[in-house]
Amino acid sequence: MDVFEAINKRRSVRSYKADPIPEPVLSKVLDVMRQAPSAANRQPWKFLILKDQAIRESLVTQCGGQKFLKQAPVIVVACGLKDQAWKGVGGHPEASAIDIDLSIAIDHLTLAAVAEGLGTCWICAFKETCLKNLLKIPDTVKIVALTPLGYPASKDLIHPLNEDARKTSSELFCEDSYS
Repeated sequence: MDVFEAINKRRSVRSYKADPIPEPVLSKVLDVMRQAPSAANRQPWKFLILKDQAIRESLVTQCGGQKFLKQAPVIVVACGLKDQAWKGVGGHPEASAIDIDLSIAIDHLTLAAVAEGLGTCWICAFKETCLKNLLKIPDTVKIVALTPLGYPASKDLIHPLNEDARKTSSELFCEDSYS
């Protein structure tokens, strides 16, 4: 599958099979986060790979009751290392690129997952302080996002984009000036 097909088929999957992900497939899709670009190549990240069922189940209450999290055999927690991130976004000396950097890495994962028949779902609704305590994440680290990773419960959960549900190009793109 090429990148354009992966983009076209990527969906937020909220129902997973319990089937484990074979280690070679898991390693392959996780490695794309390591390869992702970051501001000034700082790579200000760590990714927690949660496989333990009890830990995955305990995340549900810290993530707004999203029960599908415990269905997936893996949850990836994207952690930003605040002291390592490049600062200066938009000409603002203290504005960190950490959210952008981690978003690029997770987006790489979501596309690689589709190419391997796996599903993901961006999770940004979570109680950061509670998750940090649960997962022993230091205060100096920012949790940017989580995603379950696993095989969709049914094949129709990964399907081509519904063009009618997207804005048109003319609504999104401006040439030479904002209009």
